[in-house]
Amino acid sequence: MTKTTDGRVKMMCSLAMLCAIAVAVDFFVRLSGIGGFLTYEPKDVVLTIGAFIYGPIAGIIMSAVVCFIEMVTVSSTGVIGFLMNFLASGVFVGVASVIYKRDKRMSKAIIGLIAGSLSMIAIMLLWNYIMTPIYMGVPREAVVKLMLPLLLPFNAIKAGLNSALVLFLYKGVVTALRKSGLVPERESLDGSNKRTNTVILVVVSALCVATMVLVLLVFAGKL
Repeated sequence: MTKTTDGRVKMMCSLAMLCAIAVAVDFFVRLSGIGGFLTYEPKDVVLTIGAFIYGPIAGIIMSAVVCFIEMVTVSSTGVIGFLMNFLASGVFVGVASVIYKRDKRMSKAIIGLIAGSLSMIAIMLLWNYIMTPIYMGVPREAVVKLMLPLLLPFNAIKAGLNSALVLFLYKGVVTALRKSGLVPERESLDGSNKRTNTVILVVVSALCVATMVLVLLVFAGKL
């Protein structure tokens, strides 16, 4: 087995292990029925740690896998729930890891988590506005009335708590994985990874800008 192949096998083992941990967290650390339809589970903590180690593409793939497993096991919200969960996890994990991978320092981790939190909050306000009336069969005006007293604080608390847990746990998890030989010592990004991360950042940034515009239009009563 070549060094490159061995490294890929170790990475796949690590990603599979992190996905399994995220699913276990989703099963056993789960607060359901908040506001009647919101659910908190700290799976994004595990997914973000994985993305900080292996990059945003790996983090987004892990998010899709874990959210799909959630849909077919513990969740009762079906495809709509999968879409909402994947949007929340993918945006939070993707934005935070893109910023952190460009410069692996604590300050960048904090900036990345803040940016990921703000992006996730904005995206989820828009998508709750779009999807909640379809899922719950309520008027869209009723969802707008829930944004400030329920949806905004819920997503802000969720993002803040997940960010704090990532900062608290990341170093210990990486150290354990390095000692086990599953994670190599820190390496600099090559040119292709930098270009990939830049593209992801631009796409997500454009999505966030469009979302913020739509959210402002919603609150202004233009939509």
